[in-house]
Amino acid sequence: MRLTPPASSLLTPEQLAALRERSDAWGLWLVAHAWLVVVAAWATCAWLPHPLTYVLAIAVIGSRQLGLLILMHDGAHGMLTQSPRLNRVLTQWFCAYPMFADADVYRRYHLKHHARTQQEDDPDIALTGAYPISRASLVRKLLRDLVGITGYSQRKYQIAMALGPRDWPLARRLASFRAQLGRQLVVQLALFALLAASGHWAFYFLLWVLPALTWQQLVLRIRNIAEHAVVPDADDCFRNARTTLAGPLTRAFVAVYWVNYHVEHHLLMWVPCYRLPRLREFLFANGHGAKIETRSGYLDVLRHVTTPRPDDGRPQPRRDPKARAMGTFGAGFTASQA
Repeated sequence: MRLTPPASSLLTPEQLAALRERSDAWGLWLVAHAWLVVVAAWATCAWLPHPLTYVLAIAVIGSRQLGLLILMHDGAHGMLTQSPRLNRVLTQWFCAYPMFADADVYRRYHLKHHARTQQEDDPDIALTGAYPISRASLVRKLLRDLVGITGYSQRKYQIAMALGPRDWPLARRLASFRAQLGRQLVVQLALFALLAASGHWAFYFLLWVLPALTWQQLVLRIRNIAEHAVVPDADDCFRNARTTLAGPLTRAFVAVYWVNYHVEHHLLMWVPCYRLPRLREFLFANGHGAKIETRSGYLDVLRHVTTPRPDDGRPQPRRDPKARAMGTFGAGFTASQA
């Protein structure tokens, strides 16, 4: 495995100094932005209840739920804000717990992914290691995501894991659940209470739980595929991940909070998400741009990772049981998407 080159060989001291700057204001704004978009979607449906507004709201909210997990990812790297205390509060209580995730668990898992990217012991290899696949197989996967089958399986498995073995005494099972998911449950109850107080308790299920089980799963899979599926060289730090170009609409619904700049993130994982576009500019200016694995869009990626051949009937590789509860954003977030 080729080691990532030192940052000083990629960028000038002035460029490195500009990228190292972390901002409390930026972190607060991004987390607030995600929640303001969700609240705006709720308000729109309350003001104009119509099937079309509900469908649009599910997509908008599901994308921001993914956005919360992307911001949790930054927080797990310690780079969402300048203040460590603020970084932790925002990361856990406003990003991770609302999505039934835990940044502390995720950090341990995710750092191994950075250290062993695309190697056999990369914990994320099961997300994309089976590609390329047939187009029919991909369509089935995306449909399972969109109708909630994947999301339901994830939550069911997560709860079962949190409760522990069935032969444990009830008190022990409840203690295990409280330790693993207690804070997440408190946040869910708070969200339900706030919506109930506004007179729209059903929004919690229709416009929070449902987006998490459907649209968020769809865009999560597409994002996972884009980042590491069928990359050119597992041992080249410029080519064992992928950056996907995205226009305004794609950034709103799929590539939220600059998550599409994935090669740049792997090269310098301490750069906050809001500075990744600038990092890419610096890399191009310094002559490294041509080395970065880049695709023109997510449809281009999906065409690249699929083949027109029909399924040959062979079973696809699946993740081991422990990994099912981990996923790309930490314990309890993504069950198997293989």
